[in-house]
Amino acid sequence: RQQKWKSSVSIQAKMPPCDFVPEKYESYPYERMQKIREQNIAPSLRTYYKKPLLLHQGHMQWLFDHEGRRYLDLFAGIVTVSVGHCHPKVTMATQKQLARLWHTTNIYMYPAIHEYAEKLTSLFPDPLKVVYLTNSGSEANDLAMFMARLHTRNFDIISLRGGYHGGSPYTLGLTSLTPYKHGVANGFGCTTTMLPDVFRGPWGGRNCRDSPVQTVRKCSCTEGACLAKDQYIEQFKDTLNTSVPKTVAGFIAEPIQGVNGAVQYPRNFLKEAYQLIRERGGLCISDEVQTGFGRTGSHFWGFQTHGVIPDIVTLAKGIGNGFPMAAVVTTKEIASSLAQNLHFNTFGGNPLACVVGAAVLDAIEEDGLQNNSEDVGTYMLLELAKLRDKFEIVGDVRGKGLMIGVEMVTDKNSRRPLPAEEINQIWEDCKDMGVLIGRGGLCSQTFRIKPPMCITKRDVDFAVEVFGTALQRHVERAA
Repeated sequence: RQQKWKSSVSIQAKMPPCDFVPEKYESYPYERMQKIREQNIAPSLRTYYKKPLLLHQGHMQWLFDHEGRRYLDLFAGIVTVSVGHCHPKVTMATQKQLARLWHTTNIYMYPAIHEYAEKLTSLFPDPLKVVYLTNSGSEANDLAMFMARLHTRNFDIISLRGGYHGGSPYTLGLTSLTPYKHGVANGFGCTTTMLPDVFRGPWGGRNCRDSPVQTVRKCSCTEGACLAKDQYIEQFKDTLNTSVPKTVAGFIAEPIQGVNGAVQYPRNFLKEAYQLIRERGGLCISDEVQTGFGRTGSHFWGFQTHGVIPDIVTLAKGIGNGFPMAAVVTTKEIASSLAQNLHFNTFGGNPLACVVGAAVLDAIEEDGLQNNSEDVGTYMLLELAKLRDKFEIVGDVRGKGLMIGVEMVTDKNSRRPLPAEEINQIWEDCKDMGVLIGRGGLCSQTFRIKPPMCITKRDVDFAVEVFGTALQRHVERAA
């Protein structure tokens, strides 16, 4: 049996060619890096894989380790490298600005912030035309909460279970995933409500979500009706009627949940939830930290896929292609609430960040990356769906554009999460064959595929073949 297992998985997928030649690695030996990690870097900063990768250089969708080995990056620095590692246009614009002006802060005017504010807000529908620039997604969500409370003069904010909105003491109340919760007081004025997860939740069917791939659950809905959506809205109403005051400050949701594994809600859920919040005097906040900048393919912003216009939108990650920057976009009226007293951000919107942000927007447009996300993402979703149909342990394939989740289960009937040690083997196998994938979900049971938006169908063929080989190896190991 051992001999048979070896031979049946010996064929390895051929990695697509790449002309780029990385520089020779000249830093410390791997062992010394490991020692420094143990002694001088906070242990809360964990690494992936049994033998952590020592990455040395990046080029578009590719990463190179210290030994010159190449990897297809399907996680993009946790959904952050939007246009490609070291994209030449972004690199050139950054280098030019580095030689001109790094920093002055907003107490003076300088061209970059005005040019970027105009460029960024032109991509939003009215009345979302005012931007406040910050440095990280946690910081942006923190500020969005603050604005909602100031503007409405209410306090309570509702978020969905399974949502990730940051790790700062303020946003930790909105983040609803146990691994990120620390045993300190947090969440005062924050209430979570049931996640409308049509795969894992109590209700769901075959036509619920805005994705080329639906769940394998049975469905009794008639055309144009969604019983799952109705049930989850009833749960939302129940939260409003029992857990918060008659008036609230707001509601925050990701258009597709990121850290929780690309979880999608039933169509029209957000539209109805927004209406219920507004009836209670609250603002609606769309956390676009992972879904923004064309990643969903059909639209530039995730909220547009739900047919809603939020009151506040938060942006980060892909906004700077890896440069630390973020933003809160809102209306003039809401932004004015913050101007009644001083609120200052030293680095937010500095000249360097604004030039990077503008170059990223140019690259997305010039390289056609929104269309590429839709085209390549749809292709990948449909190819992964074939693996779901073939393997009992692939419970769900979902997502939109290049925001994809593959949820692993013991069997499709029970939908129980596949044990961590089994998922780890599949994950390590993919890495050993040259494909880097993320992880997410309540039990870390979902593979997260959110690559730089420049990947090609040829890359997808390679990645899917690698993933299929890893799954086949798992099946044979189990046998």
